[in-house]
Amino acid sequence: MKKYAIIVAGGKGLRMGGELPKQFIPVGGRPVLMHTLDTFHACDHSIQIVLVLPRDHQPYWQELCREYDFRVPHRIADGGATRFHSVQNGLALVDEADALVAVHDGVRPFVSHEVIRRCYQEAASHGAVVPVIPVVETIRHLLPEGSETVSRDAYRLVQTPQTFSASLLRRAYEQPFCEAFTDDASVVEALGHAVHLVEGNRENIKLTTPFDLVVARALLVGEG
Repeated sequence: MKKYAIIVAGGKGLRMGGELPKQFIPVGGRPVLMHTLDTFHACDHSIQIVLVLPRDHQPYWQELCREYDFRVPHRIADGGATRFHSVQNGLALVDEADALVAVHDGVRPFVSHEVIRRCYQEAASHGAVVPVIPVVETIRHLLPEGSETVSRDAYRLVQTPQTFSASLLRRAYEQPFCEAFTDDASVVEALGHAVHLVEGNRENIKLTTPFDLVVARALLVGEG
């Protein structure tokens, strides 16, 4: 089946503390978003990449592509009012009915090729796949009267790319928007479809805070 990757990059980066949206912040000599797209393209050149960007960010992105001579093939869809609506817009550029679609955060540049391949492979069998990693710290559950420790073995941290059959994802995104939709898996689960978990990679962090950029730069030095 044909493979698509919808890369969602609609954030304004307010938690980074600067005016530049976090997906455009330079790390290792290039904007974060370029690292992310390049990771998918390097993993498998046949993956059709759809980049979802707010319309007012698109001229700046095109300028960056010229400046950095960025040649990874991709199409651009307009960002929506929420992530849900952004993914809807990205799905409109998925041409095939019989395809696999990975939805990935634009500010997760360190997903491994192994995880990308695993998500596509398992989605072909299960229809809906989410990469996860174990919780390594103690968790406390907040209660009205205080808090309590809960077993971390019963929990997993969710990553992207969350990967689905195109037909299933389209049906899921035909549902009305709901505040309970926190990721693509929650949208698919609202249809009553089970989500299969696969092993993610610890380095696949979401760059959200200035500290995350410090980690990102260290990871790139390690790769070099």
